[in-house]
Amino acid sequence: MPFEVLTPEEMGECDRRAIAAGPFDGFALMKRAGAAVAALVLERFSAAAHVDVLCGPGNNGGDGYVVAELLRRSGVSVSVFADRPPRAKSDAALAAAACSVPPQPLAAFAPRPDGIVVDALFGAGLARELDGSMRRVVGLVNAAGVPVAAVDLPSGVSGETGRVLGAAFRAVLTVTFVRPKPGHLLLPGRLLCGDLVVADIGIPDTVVASLASTCVENRRDVWRGHLPSPSVDAHKYSRGHVAVFSGGASATGAARLSAMAAARIGAGAVTLLSPSEALAANAAHLTSVMLRRADTLEAMLAFLEERQPAAIVYGPGLSPDAETGRLLMRLLGRWREPAPAVVDASALTSLAGQPDLLAAPPGDRAGGLVITPHEGEFSRLFPDLSKEKIPSKLERARLAARGIDGVVVYKGPDTVIAAPDGRAAINTNGTPLLATAGSGDVLSGILAGLLAQGMPAFEGACAGVWIHAEAARRFGPGLIAEDIPAQLPSVLRDLFDPAD
Repeated sequence: MPFEVLTPEEMGECDRRAIAAGPFDGFALMKRAGAAVAALVLERFSAAAHVDVLCGPGNNGGDGYVVAELLRRSGVSVSVFADRPPRAKSDAALAAAACSVPPQPLAAFAPRPDGIVVDALFGAGLARELDGSMRRVVGLVNAAGVPVAAVDLPSGVSGETGRVLGAAFRAVLTVTFVRPKPGHLLLPGRLLCGDLVVADIGIPDTVVASLASTCVENRRDVWRGHLPSPSVDAHKYSRGHVAVFSGGASATGAARLSAMAAARIGAGAVTLLSPSEALAANAAHLTSVMLRRADTLEAMLAFLEERQPAAIVYGPGLSPDAETGRLLMRLLGRWREPAPAVVDASALTSLAGQPDLLAAPPGDRAGGLVITPHEGEFSRLFPDLSKEKIPSKLERARLAARGIDGVVVYKGPDTVIAAPDGRAAINTNGTPLLATAGSGDVLSGILAGLLAQGMPAFEGACAGVWIHAEAARRFGPGLIAEDIPAQLPSVLRDLFDPAD
């Protein structure tokens, strides 16, 4: 199944390449797009007494004229409303000329309680706020609660960022074409799309592939081929050894959550590095996870050099003071053969006050770095990448990844995973069940466990985010962080099932 996510600019180029290659010209593609929308409207809204099609002046409006004519031919009561006609000789003008439903002024539109609205005002390429007349229509429809079927994207949502440009329709169905756009998957756009359908209008996958898009929807096909599968002669250390750094006596639980998750995801060995004051508390709760006293930088380095763990987790349960961040960088700087480091929680808070520690020139992260900030942590770590300056969460994540020369897991309901080479993935299986204390610590352990088994950092981060959410979904309501690791074997079984 295709998984690319195309920006509005890339989608425009995709259309141009498809038209140049044939066999469909622009008007033919428009007719196929309109036909896809009309078929879904007939299927899903058969009980509607009337359909009002709102048409803009561009290609999105052209799709709407096609929809209106096809619905009329099917015996549906339909009206068309438009502010102004399409540009002369454009594909949209051809569609308007072929539509026998006379357009009425948009100012005359009022939603009907027994009807539906087909929103064909603006598509994913909208880059400006809706003006007064458009905002009036959006307000009327949303207030009336009339069902909206959006063509390409609910008007008012940016296809680039998912942000609302002044006002936007709340659709129950959105039909887009060829591939989803970032605005379909990023919040708040995703919440306004309703049921998203990606319709095939005849543009070949080869044309999409020629664009070399660097953003994907985080589906299993993106990373399942990289999932580690132990060989017959495997032993515990060949399956990956993860080291997790524990906090003090009153803050040990977070590290143990990470450790258990690393073990459950398949790491062959997990060691918890504990200060002396927390040894008793940790020992009372651990069985298969090993325990090692580590009070000083030298003791930590001695362990790393002696046992050479394949990945580390640093941050959960640690102190948020400045020394925590400095200690991490000293560890990574003096470790002769550093392994991937997953950095989360208090370590991110510590590093936020010391931005020079996290910054790195390209190619300097020999062992690999994965950071997992939520929104608040991200804004503190990267104050120059604010929402006001850079509206796109996708672009903010990419810039941050490039700046630290590592992978950024920018957490949230629309988690974005970004690599320093520009690749990015938008996760779509997130669940509010994960809004519980400790779930982020579990995610850090999952990520480290996958990296320790040899997954590349970007693919491992994508896999970890998806698996983490899937495990939460399987448990369901009442979930607490301790429940997530126990669900991981079930998720892994299904991922390795050839029939899946």
